[in-house]
Amino acid sequence: MSSQAPPIVDDEECRPQISFFQWPDYVVLALMLLVSAAIGIFFGIQARRQKASTDDILVGGRQMATFPMAMSLLASFMSAVTLLGNPAEMYNYGTQFVVIGVGYIMVSPVTAYVFMPVYHRLALTSAYEYLEMRFNKWVRLIGCVIFTLHMITYLPIVVYAPALALNQVTGLDTYAAVSIIFAVCIFYTSVGGIKAVIWTDTFQVLMMFAGMMAVVFKGTVDVGGADFVWQKTVESGRAEFFNMNTDPRERHSFWTMTVGGSFLWIATYAASQAQIQRFLTVPTEKQAVRAIWINCIGLVALLLVCCWGGLVMYANYFDCDPLISGKVKASDQLLPLFVMDTMGSLPGMPGLFTAGIFSGSLSTVSTGLSSLAAITLKDFLIGAFKMELKDSRQASLAKWISLIYGIICFGIVFLVAQIGGVLQAALSVNGMVGGPILGLFSLGILIPWVNWKGAFSGGIVGLVFVGWMGFGAQVEAALGNLSYPKKLLSVAGCNCTTGVLPAPPLPGSYPDIFPLYAVSYMWYAPIGWCITTLIGIAVSWMTKFNDPREMDKRLFSPVLIAIMDKLPLSWQEKVNWPLKPAKKEGCENSGFEFEAENEKVQKSEDENTHKF
Repeated sequence: MSSQAPPIVDDEECRPQISFFQWPDYVVLALMLLVSAAIGIFFGIQARRQKASTDDILVGGRQMATFPMAMSLLASFMSAVTLLGNPAEMYNYGTQFVVIGVGYIMVSPVTAYVFMPVYHRLALTSAYEYLEMRFNKWVRLIGCVIFTLHMITYLPIVVYAPALALNQVTGLDTYAAVSIIFAVCIFYTSVGGIKAVIWTDTFQVLMMFAGMMAVVFKGTVDVGGADFVWQKTVESGRAEFFNMNTDPRERHSFWTMTVGGSFLWIATYAASQAQIQRFLTVPTEKQAVRAIWINCIGLVALLLVCCWGGLVMYANYFDCDPLISGKVKASDQLLPLFVMDTMGSLPGMPGLFTAGIFSGSLSTVSTGLSSLAAITLKDFLIGAFKMELKDSRQASLAKWISLIYGIICFGIVFLVAQIGGVLQAALSVNGMVGGPILGLFSLGILIPWVNWKGAFSGGIVGLVFVGWMGFGAQVEAALGNLSYPKKLLSVAGCNCTTGVLPAPPLPGSYPDIFPLYAVSYMWYAPIGWCITTLIGIAVSWMTKFNDPREMDKRLFSPVLIAIMDKLPLSWQEKVNWPLKPAKKEGCENSGFEFEAENEKVQKSEDENTHKF
């Protein structure tokens, strides 16, 4: 399926050229790093003076304000992968990817009204505490292990992306850039705790938007305006929003983006410790709901800015593709090259862009490290190994755990440095683990009759099946048996080559490999969710369903409870409903004692709703 490029002429214009920062660019970048570190120092000093508790370090004392929490949600996974990958996606494959914005919108009501209230009312610290409350410690352990493995493989990917950008625009060694990112991030995360993470996230989101907006605005003006950009998009066949092909092997279609994208991002926000931990930092559910909707607006805005940036890049290089001409070696270097071509003469502007890329990576890594610290402390040390630790000891350990995980991820980044497309690689990993994890939480929160045997079996089968699909696809891609045609790329306007690339194959032309390996990576999350839930229900049925009336009402979604309570009484009796009121002593089937009473969880709603 891959097309052969025209021959490259050995001309000086064609050889890769490295542009270097001017001193104002280094100043801008250094200031961003210094501000991030200073925030960590500030909250570290504050924590020492106030003798911060474990809650202060891991969930901000549950007293954070709405807006910074919303910005932290936005920064957590809209990382350098987004800033570099989305424009490259538009440049190479067209606009179909932008339809994933539907998934961004869908995630908000589902997370805010179906899942989040359960976590908030139980006053959790680790999301996976819920799995023990609802099922047992073995199901909890599955969730913890999956998330931990996910984070320590995902974080190196999002660190390598900005290092690549810095290498392209400054010539600084890639691994030196990686070292700088990890050093700063580990410092402020381990010193300042979740408060430092959230406030640095807020600052870094502003840097991300500022960097991308500057590039997109300047690029649009220089290339001839928005009309010219859209004209070139249409002429090249890149304007595609409604590819209604239902074949699951189609890499990006309307269905993969809306259905697959919705499952992927619901898994990210409703069933991931990284995001759930942030919901728990604000005092009330109302604040958490408001933050989720603010985050939604930010997600869509950043998506549109990044995607438009990719179209602007194509309008600039439509007749002299940098990849074919040899100016860059990978798609993820396209945006940094474009920045230097359009803004290299403006002192400080390349530095602003690179600061935005750094910010995206820093925010994601700090999110991962803080969530890993919470899980290791609460789920492994205290939950699994039953260690009895004083609160002051827990707070100290949480900081050291962040440091250790940072060092581990720093080491792993050298193993993933050869990955070419950071966007697809990151989303593939998220989909493979996100679907089964979302399935586990869905079984617990939405299907009261499922027992621990069903959840355990469903989680294992779902993860193994989707992991097999993803691993098989990666092997086939490495062997050259699985690739996807790019949109038309030309080199007719530069002296390096002559001609244009051949037109891509007609729709419906797919590689002749095992069908499941050819399935679009965007289907991994819904497939994992479906397998996990179906196996969970089937095994629970074979081993005797739970009786929901013997379980605590707080374990289930308020949306489910409202629907079930409206059913006729005769129907309720057939499915063992209604539920009993919440019990202070905990959930009978798990033996896990709740840490907060209903009154404590619901306290002071009216007093705190003014916080924003």
